Amino acid sequence: MKYSRNRSGRVFFQPIVMQFAARQIGVSYRDLYLDHRVLVEANLFCLEKFGMDAVSLISDPSREAEAFGATFDYPESYVPRCTRYPVKTMADIEALKNPDVYQARRTRDRIDGAALFQQQLDDSIPVIGWIEGPLAEACDLAGFSEMMLKLALEPDFCKRLLAKVVQTAKDFAGAQIEAGCQIIGIGDAACSQISPAMYKEFIQQYHREMIDAIHAAGALAKLHICGNITHLLPEIKKVGADIVDLDWMVDLDLAYEQLGDGIIRSGNLDPVAVIERLSAAEIGERTKIILEKEQHRPFWLSGGCEITIGTPVENLRIMRDVAI
Repeated sequence: MKYSRNRSGRVFFQPIVMQFAARQIGVSYRDLYLDHRVLVEANLFCLEKFGMDAVSLISDPSREAEAFGATFDYPESYVPRCTRYPVKTMADIEALKNPDVYQARRTRDRIDGAALFQQQLDDSIPVIGWIEGPLAEACDLAGFSEMMLKLALEPDFCKRLLAKVVQTAKDFAGAQIEAGCQIIGIGDAACSQISPAMYKEFIQQYHREMIDAIHAAGALAKLHICGNITHLLPEIKKVGADIVDLDWMVDLDLAYEQLGDGIIRSGNLDPVAVIERLSAAEIGERTKIILEKEQHRPFWLSGGCEITIGTPVENLRIMRDVAI
């Protein structure tokens, strides 16, 4: 299976680094997510310093939303903060224009980051692009609480908005693949908050549509849903993702039973209670336990979610050092 092992035959090591990566090169998180040159520099530094097996364009969830017309403040040390959600009514959805991802400021910045990575790396190091999943993007445009209420009360509103954002997600994925990405991550954290029935009714078809488009463009698809997605695993299996990120509260053995040999599971040490707060020796032991079970199964070693900014560098190094 492609990318299930690195070039030396060891388990693929790909923690998610954003604020942590910015800290390594002495810049603010805002510097990283607003300037692709800084993001690329930080990722290349982590690639070398921590022996990572890929680089990533993951940075923040606001790029497509800004292109759609949402407005944001950009704090120095936090994710962009939405100051105006453009979608409140069905009429707002009808008026919403799918943006040109090559022209919108922040989507273009990520595309340029993919191209810059391609200039710096050979094909042996995959570049992971990033798009928002349909529910996450709908929440970015309508507000999280409002969108969750509408899933229960206004299904037509939700389906219309979801269909519109998926088109831009496919456009954005295609542009990043054309610029050089071999893998596209789909971030849809809000899905952990919905039931299997809601996932099947509202989201599953769109995940499948996005993943089919990524495959047709020649890349692999990596589905990232933070939180406990144990209840969704049987349905997630059906969408065709190549890689599924698993947060720390998902049992890896159960996930293997549900997802099977055809999907790489990525995870899943707790990024706070384990990777940030335990000693390097303790983390090394936890890593060994996982890798002993996973050495014959498709698996990437990572944290359950983003590596925190306060993680000691030796704690991330030990994960790489003990990988088999």
